[in-house]
Amino acid sequence: MPERYVCIHGHFYQPPRENPWLETIELQDSAYPYHDWNERVNAECYAPNGASRLLDERERVANIINNYARISFNFGPTLLSWMEKNASETYDVILQADEESQRQFSGHGSAIAQAYNHMILPLANERDKYTQVLWGIRDFEHRFHRFPEGMWLPETAVDTETLETLAELGIRFTVLSPFQAQRVRAKESENWQDVTGGRIDPTSAYTLNLPSGRTIDLFFYDDSIHQAVTSEFLLSRGGHEFSRRLVEKFSGEKQSGQLVHMAADGESYGHHHGNGDMALAFALHHIESNNLARITNYGEYLSINPPTREVEIREGSSWTCVHGIERWRSDCGCNSGEHQFWNQAWRAPLRAALDWLRDDAAASFEESAGELLADPWGARNEYIQVVLDRSEPVVSRFFEAHNAKALSQDETARALKLLEMQRNSMLMYTSCGWFFEELSGLETVQVIQYAGRVVQLGRELFGEHWGAKFRDLLAEAKSNIPSNEDGLWIYDNLVLPGMVDLVKVAAHYAVSSLFEEYPERSEIFGYAVDLEDRQLVEAGRARLSLGRSKVTNSITTESAVVSFGVLHLGDHNVNAGVREYQGDAAYQAMVTELTETFNAAEFPEVIRAMDRHFGEPNYSLRSLFKDEQRKILNQVLESTMTGVEAVQRQQYEANYPLMRFLVDSGNPVPPALHSAAELIIGADLMMCLDQDSLDIERIQGLLEDARLFSVTLDTEGLAVRIERNLSRVLKQVTDKPQELPNLEAAIAVAKLARSMPFAVDLWRVQNLFHSLTHNSYPQFRKKADRGDSHSLSWLRQFTALGNHLSVNIE
Repeated sequence: MPERYVCIHGHFYQPPRENPWLETIELQDSAYPYHDWNERVNAECYAPNGASRLLDERERVANIINNYARISFNFGPTLLSWMEKNASETYDVILQADEESQRQFSGHGSAIAQAYNHMILPLANERDKYTQVLWGIRDFEHRFHRFPEGMWLPETAVDTETLETLAELGIRFTVLSPFQAQRVRAKESENWQDVTGGRIDPTSAYTLNLPSGRTIDLFFYDDSIHQAVTSEFLLSRGGHEFSRRLVEKFSGEKQSGQLVHMAADGESYGHHHGNGDMALAFALHHIESNNLARITNYGEYLSINPPTREVEIREGSSWTCVHGIERWRSDCGCNSGEHQFWNQAWRAPLRAALDWLRDDAAASFEESAGELLADPWGARNEYIQVVLDRSEPVVSRFFEAHNAKALSQDETARALKLLEMQRNSMLMYTSCGWFFEELSGLETVQVIQYAGRVVQLGRELFGEHWGAKFRDLLAEAKSNIPSNEDGLWIYDNLVLPGMVDLVKVAAHYAVSSLFEEYPERSEIFGYAVDLEDRQLVEAGRARLSLGRSKVTNSITTESAVVSFGVLHLGDHNVNAGVREYQGDAAYQAMVTELTETFNAAEFPEVIRAMDRHFGEPNYSLRSLFKDEQRKILNQVLESTMTGVEAVQRQQYEANYPLMRFLVDSGNPVPPALHSAAELIIGADLMMCLDQDSLDIERIQGLLEDARLFSVTLDTEGLAVRIERNLSRVLKQVTDKPQELPNLEAAIAVAKLARSMPFAVDLWRVQNLFHSLTHNSYPQFRKKADRGDSHSLSWLRQFTALGNHLSVNIE
């Protein structure tokens, strides 16, 4: 049989969600029970694909494999940056997969690069286009320790200039939609064949000859399989059907080198389609184990089957807009379809506003940075070194290489602010800002936030009036939601309130320090706070905190010394003032006056004195960054909720027999009693599942009461707690596998998890157990075969645990 190849490419990417001022993702309630959507998608997709299941005929886990090592893939650099800090296990599995794929695929790694922050490159100016591609390469080299053979283009948006940039920087290939091909011909032939409308043969690679004389190879994925995976729920029909659809694409007419390949958003495999990772794992396993085709990646395929045909592309085309690249600059009609009467006329004025801001920032950067950096734009290209590693030695080496002269500390901070202005000038073009339907949507507000950071840095560098025209241009973009008006309203109401500076960080520190102990030096997101002095006085529930601290931006190195005062009168009643330090005499006068007034219990006068010393604005719990605010509010609410719960518990316990009678006799439980039951049963379940040693009988009784009274439970929160407990006891088995009580405890919790009236995610637990089948099981098996009684007991317990976890131990 002629050699046949299958390659599946996953484009793994999430819109950047970091607060541009804090450089971290703040709490997102819509992602519950996870902290944010990156964390949720990691749990549903990125992590499972690194340890995906192959099931046996009884639907038990028979094997666990790393999908990434068997497919072609790219991860957005900004996503990998988040993952390195917040999901390190998944991050490590991805890097290991690339190493494994090199061994599997003749030295060709499965990972390819991506243009840095998912900017639509045909709409970028030449300078940004170059930097985006270069940063994508440098980020890839930093993580995967090799040069990328290929690069994924955001939204596969392409034009000749973009491909010239890829080729100039050494990229060998990219992947496009079949609808992006214009015409093809055999090499050395004069006869072109029109293939518009997706008619190109996707089963081989093509070479594109560029005007510069360079070349780049192109793959055009199979669109029918792409559509089946992304839109027709193919993955929900299982891996066998997925593999059948792939294999049936081979043609008997072509003698050798046929490549059936498809590309889709990687999130299809688990996030968009539950258990999609398992369908992918089975499809690859089925094809390979039955010799239906050779699994490969693009780099290996090219080394074996170099292109024999040339291609020309449709200029300014993409895979998600039938109009080319209009989705990112005009009201072309491409949208999700959720709001029939909305329009996207806002796209053009938003882009125009950002284009103006980019160009104004570029002119200011070029002029100002020229005094500090020998080659400002060359320095910007190499600034990715600092973005990837902001340690002092790396920053020092960067400036040694790019300084126009020896820089003072203030000049270094100025240069860093100029470079950060440029970084954010690129981040504000992240494609997601135009992809969806509404100007005030999360993704669009995010890119306007990046623009806000550019404006803030520009004004700090060049004066308060810098970038003033940007506001007028934003007002031209109109929201579909009348109350949200336009881009200017969104900027003023959804962006500016979240803007952070050194004083706001100091305010956060001052207020939160009343509720938690900080060390002398604290890291608060992208800032460092050094406490220089603090005075705390108390009177009953009231507390007054006065102090002085130095706040430093860890990225730009700029710093300020501030004084602060915070009055807490109990509960959520907090008044705070912060200002730049005015000298020792003014500071001591403030401390003396406020302390004496507080000790006299003249609290209204304390507030008036704080106003005199600190002026506007005033700060409160509202001024805290979201994660810390939620944490402190939970502390404040704890005593209140304890009281509420005590009252409800009294009602519930006193009326429990009556409620049982009402249910048994087929009568409804009154709403007031039903609410009490819901609160108490839910609270008790959470409390029980938060214990290190579970009272399983008590938990089962509470679950029975929940069923009896038809109360609504926080099933996601409960499932997370059960999984956490089961992981903990499995870890104890892993640490001390010979201890039978550890196995017995694990069996008890596993049985509880299986009996729940809701799904409990056993993925992490099964991973731990599966490692035991390789590390501990063989040793006990050998001893049991020799008649060792302890090992025989261990095997019985271990087998029982495997059954409860649906893992085949053989």
